[in-house]
This record gives sequence, C-alpha cells and structure tokens, in this order.
Amino acid sequence: MISQAFLRVEIDGCPVPPGDAPALALVPHGHFTVMQVRAGRTRGLDLHLQRLDAANRELYDSPLDGELVRARIRTALAASTRDATVRVVAGAADGGPTRLIVAVGAPAEPPAAPQRLMSVPYTRPFAHLKHLGTFGQLQYGRLARRRGFDDALLTGPGGIITEGATTNIGFLAADMIVWPDAPALHGVTMALLERSPGSSRAPVLLTDLGRFEAAFVTNSRGIVAVAAVDDHRFAGSTPLIAELARRYDAVPGDLV
Repeated sequence: MISQAFLRVEIDGCPVPPGDAPALALVPHGHFTVMQVRAGRTRGLDLHLQRLDAANRELYDSPLDGELVRARIRTALAASTRDATVRVVAGAADGGPTRLIVAVGAPAEPPAAPQRLMSVPYTRPFAHLKHLGTFGQLQYGRLARRRGFDDALLTGPGGIITEGATTNIGFLAADMIVWPDAPALHGVTMALLERSPGSSRAPVLLTDLGRFEAAFVTNSRGIVAVAAVDDHRFAGSTPLIAELARRYDAVPGDLV
C-alpha cells in the first residue's frame, strides 16, 4: 500500500503546497489522456471522456464524470491559454476516491519530417489502457533516437507489430488503411480516422512491410508519415499521408 502522508514535496528545489495533487503525482498508478486544444476546442472530446471513464471503471470500479473532467479542463485553460496541450491524469491512492490532475502546456504540432522507426521487442502491459506505466516504451524511444531513428516501433513474438512507443501505426495498401490487429491502445486520432470508410484491421509482421505503399503514425498531435522501419523504406508515404492529414484536419473540434 502506498501512503499519501508526504511531509514535503519539492519540484526542482521549490516546495509544492500540500494537498492531493502532489501526493497523487508520486503514486505510480493511474491513467490519462492527452489532447490538443485550439480556441477552446479539441477533436474527439467524446472519445477522450469515454477513455477516462472506461479506464477508471476498470482500474478503480468507479465511473468518472465527463462533465467534471470538462470543468477541470476549462478551469485550467482559463488560468493560462485557450491553445494548449492538455493532459488529464486520474488516479486513486490507498483505495481513496479518484483524483484528477490537469496539466496545461504549450500547443504541439506533429513533426514536419517523415519518421524513421526502429523496431524493438516490447509490448505494453495492459496495452488497451493509456496508463502511467510508460517506462518501457519511453526508454526504447530514447534508445532508438540514440541510434539515429526518430522513435521506436513496438513488436511482439514473431515480429508482430503492435504500436509505436507513443503512437498508433497504420499502413496503406491502395486506398485502404490497415491497422495492426494486435494488443495496442485505441488512440483517439486513430478512432477518428476509422470513422471514415476505408479502414481494416489485420495482423502485420515486420516481414509484411513490403506489401504496403506507405505507413504513418498518429497521436494527439496528428498524423505523420513514416519514412522507414529499420532498413525498409516507404517510397510513397508523402502524398498518401497528406490526404489522411486533410481528412483529419476536416474533423470539427468539440467545445471543451
């Protein structure tokens, strides 16, 4: 059992006022969502709220009120900016009630350059949840960048592709998006693209990459082409991914 009785919490040498938020921040158990907010709106707000509620029910046997989440986000934005990266973290310590942390940061855009991914033998535990146990994929991402790649691509036994370190990955064959049918987070951007026709799911192995014309990754920042996975290059990524990005950009934002 993890105690909440912290006598003092400091960040970069500066004391933090006592309360639930500092205690929750030190408990390595919880779930979260990340969204890009522009002019007080974000795409797929319903999906973010459903994610938080479903994860809270699974982890803590308790629903998470979407209107409460929205109110907390609005309060945090009102004190800073209407354009932001917003992270909502939910957790419960010592069997207590769910507590929320809303962190507001600078708005973020997807990388301009197509990404080069290094495949690694790792799959996230409880992969369907966006949970706080992120050490494995983040460390593999760091290792990938040390070796000249942009990020890591997570794979399971036999080289089955699951997801990126902090992204979903999709592959294009003609006009069809193929999402790997493997344990992975069902990301909000991925789910929004699935609302349009032309998506399917199928197992994808590293040895299957030659079947696809292009690949791309998605997360809260948007959509980015994949230039290569290991030494396999995707020659046709740029124009095909541009169309997907236009489709995503056309999705209207929901008022927080």
